[in-house]
Amino acid sequence: MKNIVILISGRGSNMQTIVQKCKAEKWNARIRAVISNRADAAGLQFAEAEGIPTAVVSHKGYPDRESYDAALMAAIDGYQPDVVVLAGFMRILTAGFVEHYMGRLLNIHPSLLPNFRGLHTHQQAIDAGVRIHGATVHFVTPELDGGPIIAQAVVPVLPDDDEDTLADRVLEQEHQVYPRVVRWAVDGLVTMDGNGKVVLAPEVVKPLDYVLTGGGL
Repeated sequence: MKNIVILISGRGSNMQTIVQKCKAEKWNARIRAVISNRADAAGLQFAEAEGIPTAVVSHKGYPDRESYDAALMAAIDGYQPDVVVLAGFMRILTAGFVEHYMGRLLNIHPSLLPNFRGLHTHQQAIDAGVRIHGATVHFVTPELDGGPIIAQAVVPVLPDDDEDTLADRVLEQEHQVYPRVVRWAVDGLVTMDGNGKVVLAPEVVKPLDYVLTGGGL
């Protein structure tokens, strides 16, 4: 059975969906821990109610990113993770951290990468006048929001959208695509090769199976 560790900073809605899917679909995996850099992260309460071990590794009190990430790695490695999932973990991770988990560290970003990296992606999309927007699941590499893309979920940008309405539509699709990719990782159906390329097993390379389309497109 594979071990999953999930990192959050807030309510962890993607974390909650992954936990629920893991249980309902009887994955060959267990959520070994939910770890946050914030003691007041609402998602910790959900995890505790589900009987999942939780931990807080606050970023306060560390002199630099390297020392904080070393402490975070020690906490994560105590659970012997096969997959580490970033689910709204609002920290820029050092290259040393990323390289330690290379090939087993996943993230979801609320845009169709490589477009709109960084923060405020939904407003960026509206300001740019794009017709489609979405979310991207990718392996994490030292380049911010630059890791190889595994899957993307697409939604339309409507004429009357504001940042909140577009964010809500994208989040609905995040809750579909992220658990699916985490399960692929657990089952060995998606890997990253030595050249930094995504390798998908033949059974998941199907039309609209790894590119989910929402909103009637």
